[in-house]
Amino acid sequence: MRKLLGIGGLALIAITSVAYGVTASPAEPESTIPSDPTITGAVDPGRVDGLSTRTITEEHKGRHVYITYPVLKGARALNDRLRDEVTGRLQAFSDRNPQANRIPYPEFNVDWRFAAFSAAVVGVRLRTGEFTGSGWTNSYRTIWYDRASRRPLDSTDLLAESADLGALAEHVRGAFGARTDYVDLDAVTSDKSLFDSLTFNHRGDLVVEFDDYQVASGAMGRVAAAVPFDKVKSLLSPAGHQAREAVMRDSATRPSLPYTSLSEAVKAAEHNHPPAVSNRAGTVDCREAKCVALAFDDGPGENTGRLLDTLAEHKARATFFTVGASAVAYPELLRRMHDEGHLIGNHSWSHRTFSALSPSKIADELDRTQDAVAAAIGRRPTIMRAPYGSTGDKVVDAARDQGLAVVSGDLHNVDLEKSTPSAIADDVVERARPGAVISMHDVYSPSVEALPTILSRLRDRGFTFVTIPELYGSRPMEPGEVYQAGPPTEDDSQSIW
Repeated sequence: MRKLLGIGGLALIAITSVAYGVTASPAEPESTIPSDPTITGAVDPGRVDGLSTRTITEEHKGRHVYITYPVLKGARALNDRLRDEVTGRLQAFSDRNPQANRIPYPEFNVDWRFAAFSAAVVGVRLRTGEFTGSGWTNSYRTIWYDRASRRPLDSTDLLAESADLGALAEHVRGAFGARTDYVDLDAVTSDKSLFDSLTFNHRGDLVVEFDDYQVASGAMGRVAAAVPFDKVKSLLSPAGHQAREAVMRDSATRPSLPYTSLSEAVKAAEHNHPPAVSNRAGTVDCREAKCVALAFDDGPGENTGRLLDTLAEHKARATFFTVGASAVAYPELLRRMHDEGHLIGNHSWSHRTFSALSPSKIADELDRTQDAVAAAIGRRPTIMRAPYGSTGDKVVDAARDQGLAVVSGDLHNVDLEKSTPSAIADDVVERARPGAVISMHDVYSPSVEALPTILSRLRDRGFTFVTIPELYGSRPMEPGEVYQAGPPTEDDSQSIW
C-alpha cells in the first residue's frame, strides 16, 4: 500500500464524509485527494532533542503485550504521567482478560506520536489497541504538558474552567451534521470522558477524537470531528491557545502539498523509494564456518546503543528487526547499525499481530516501516519478521509485494522467558547450534547485559556471528519465501519452510 497523504508517519482512518465542512468542490476531479479537517499532523520525533522511548513487551504469559511511549529529558512529571497511563490501562486489560492461554492470545498494544512540540507545550497522543479474538478495539488519549509549570494536562485542560461542555458537544454534533447513519448524535453528550483526546488541525480548528464504539460502530474505524476555531475560541483555556499555536507553527514549517490526482500520487509513490538492497555482503562461508545469527527484535530503544557498543567491542555483526514507530524516533541508531555492518529488517510499524489484521493493514504496517528505515539509511529492508512470528498467507503475500523475505527464527524469545542476564546467557549458549537464528530483544535490559557473556562463550566454542542472509550462502533470499534457520546444505541451497 502506498500512502497518498503522509501525516507524521501515522495512518488514520477518518470519516471524511461526516467531518465538518468536508465536501469536494464541483470543479475538482473525482480522483483528487481532498483535505480532511479531522486529520492532524505529527511532529517528527527524530528532530526532538532529549528524546528516548520506553518499551514494555511480553510474549510468553498467555497474552501479547507491546507498549511504547516517549520519555523526555527534563520532563519527569510528563514521563511519570505517561507511564502511569499505559500501565494503568494494561492492568485494567489484564483484569478483564485473565491469562487463560486461550488461542488467539489476547493482545494489548500502545503506540504514540507527538501532537505538538514547542518551547511552551508538548502534546503526546497515545493509541491503545485491544484484541480479544473478535477484532481490534482502539481508544485514544492525548496528554499535554505545560513546560513552564512542568505540569501534565488532560485534554480537557485545554478548555477553560468555565467552559460549557454541553456547548462543545453541540458544536461537535453540528460538525457531524445530519449523518446519523454513521454517528449516534445522542451519544455525543457533555460527558467529560468523551473529550480526552483533543488537538488541532493545521488550520487551527479543534479536533475531537473518539474511541471505538463511543459514538459510532467500531466498523467505522477512527471517528473524529473538526470544530471551526471561531466556534470554540471562547471555550479554550490559555493552555488551549498555546497548544493551538504550537500545532499551527509546526504545520507552517511543513511544505504545503497541492491537490494531487490519485493516479499521479500512486505513480510518484512507486518511483520515489531507494533501491531495495541489503547492507554489506558477508565474507563468511557458513558451509565451512560454525555460523550463528543473532537477531534483535522490537527496537530500537534506550538500550540499543549500549548493545551496539558490545557488538563493536566483540567485532560481531547482527540483524535488527526494527519497529517503524520506534525507528523514526532513533534515526541516528539506524544509521549507526548500517554503518557498523549490521543488517536492518522490518518488524512492522506498531507490532500488532498480523493474523488479526486485514491484508491492507498488513501492507500499510510494512510499507511505513520500509519508508522509516529508508529515510534513515537510504535503503529499504529486504527481510522481515512479523510480530509474534506470524507467517500465514496474508503475511507472505504482503511481504512479496514489498520485496521482503520472511524470517522465522528457530530459537525465538529465548530472553523474555528469563529474568536475569546469567539465565539468558546460559540458555542461549546451551541451545545455540550451527545455522541457528537466535532471537532476542534490544529493548530488554537483561538481554543487553547478557550479550557480552553470550558473545564470549559462543566464540570460545568456535561460533562466528553473521547476519541472517549469510546463513543461506550466495543465493539471495527471495521475496515472499519463508525462511527457517538451519545448517546450510552441501549444495548451498536455502532452507525454506
